[in-house]
Amino acid sequence: MGIEEKYTHDAGSSDPERAPDSVKYDETTMYTGNLNPDEYGTLKRELKSRHVQFIAIGGMIGTGLFLGTGVALQRAGPLSIFLAFTIVGTVVFAMVQSLGEIVTWLPISGGLTVYAYRYADPALGFAMGWNYALSAGVVLCAEISAASVIIGYWDDTIHVGVWIAIILIVIIALNSFVVGGYGEAEFIFASFKIITIIGLLILALILNLGGGPDKDRKGFRYWNSPGAMKPYLATGDSGRFCGFLKSFVNAVFSFLGAEVIAVAACETKHPRRNIPKAVRRTFWRILFFYVFGVLAIGVLVPYNDPSLAKALEDGEKGAAGSPWVIAIKNAGIQGLPHIINAVILSSAWSCGNSFAYAGSRNLYALAISGSAPKIFAKCTKRGIPLYAVMAVCAFGLLSFLNVGRSSAEVFNWFVNITTVSGLFNWLTLGISYIRFSKGLAAQGISRDQLPFKGYFQPYAAYYTVGMSAFFILITGFDVFFPEKRTAREFFGAYSGVLMFAIPYIFHKLYYNLPAILYEEMDFFTGKAEVDRDEIENIPPEPRNVWEKIWSAIA
Repeated sequence: MGIEEKYTHDAGSSDPERAPDSVKYDETTMYTGNLNPDEYGTLKRELKSRHVQFIAIGGMIGTGLFLGTGVALQRAGPLSIFLAFTIVGTVVFAMVQSLGEIVTWLPISGGLTVYAYRYADPALGFAMGWNYALSAGVVLCAEISAASVIIGYWDDTIHVGVWIAIILIVIIALNSFVVGGYGEAEFIFASFKIITIIGLLILALILNLGGGPDKDRKGFRYWNSPGAMKPYLATGDSGRFCGFLKSFVNAVFSFLGAEVIAVAACETKHPRRNIPKAVRRTFWRILFFYVFGVLAIGVLVPYNDPSLAKALEDGEKGAAGSPWVIAIKNAGIQGLPHIINAVILSSAWSCGNSFAYAGSRNLYALAISGSAPKIFAKCTKRGIPLYAVMAVCAFGLLSFLNVGRSSAEVFNWFVNITTVSGLFNWLTLGISYIRFSKGLAAQGISRDQLPFKGYFQPYAAYYTVGMSAFFILITGFDVFFPEKRTAREFFGAYSGVLMFAIPYIFHKLYYNLPAILYEEMDFFTGKAEVDRDEIENIPPEPRNVWEKIWSAIA
């Protein structure tokens, strides 16, 4: 029995004791339809608190922040990207608040997909699951492509295909043995990124105040000349507004992956303790790493900087096109660009690793729900859905397109596709929370019973839905201008819509199922196992001051 049949015939079964005989429950609290856990295996709760906290950071910080900001700065100017990143940051904050409530109530396998099935519409769950799995594969391609080019900053004599193969093999290895291995890799990668970004922000402040070798006190000079906003596709205020709108594409791409903590919840130890900590810290991560980061870039580098323009136009390798590297070189500092390049490489590798993980778990969720071949639900003894991992990582082979085309062109294809498909995921999550909230009220369940209550609800969810829909509409607005009006540009801008629309329409036409009624929403299937696990596995209290400090951090 697939999820579609379960919710058509037994939607009211909200307790495992009253559920149909065909529904199986196991120690990992997942709904598996008629799949036998003894035959197919289950996921394992192996991710520790520090893993989850650093996955929440590492899943967001990729090449978009280090490299994509250079493209956005040159195209739209410092104020445009500052506003775009700040606005998108508020949307991500609102989305994570909604996600935190649902995930901590029911941290089960298939999270994102199953929540849409249970609380919104089976067709939305089906579309979101396939869209997430496919878009994760495309992001994997984007990050592998970026990483292979970044290596060329040091040595471009080795064929790029060699680096693509090496990077892909390492990502497959990290996702194929134990989930703790993925967690440890993200912990290390994220540590590098955090230290580097904090160091860059301190360096930016010093350079801005004239503490660099050039002794040049910059202030906000570049916001006056050449200007805070650059016209794009038009002149005057209309052009500046167009540049501002186009900046949202880069901002959204940079924030993709913020929802990975929900994917990891079913494999996290003590999820009702660790997931809220990650959610509460989202505001500070957005503020320091993104808002302050793009502000620093806009202060240090003018949008018409000749070095930046040359690096982007010539498609120079690696960190050469990063505004951080441009600022460091302009200040006369030697050596640091190589360090920045190494961190950008680790960011690309880390982001690709995160999306390989997230995509495989969504494909696994589709399989256990009956919406994908059962083979993808097969887990190893260590709790790894190996066939799902291999299927998502197979998308990485598309990175070899980089061999025959301009790396910038290939990267832009991937950015456009994944930005739109990622926005559909945020949109669906917002809709799922709104209906989740109304379902709680309809069944007399108080929000006070939730392990975590997000800020500004339900308004934050409505804001997420509205802004996500707005971003989807404007993502490719420039293809309607004469100089951009080509079939290739249009397809590149809006092909992500098809990744969501096609499975949604197929499901609606094939199954013809209505949205789940509020009175029939299932809030309890799988919850008993989570409750029992929380009681039986109470985390130890910190024994000394060092453990207390570490507990506060991670």
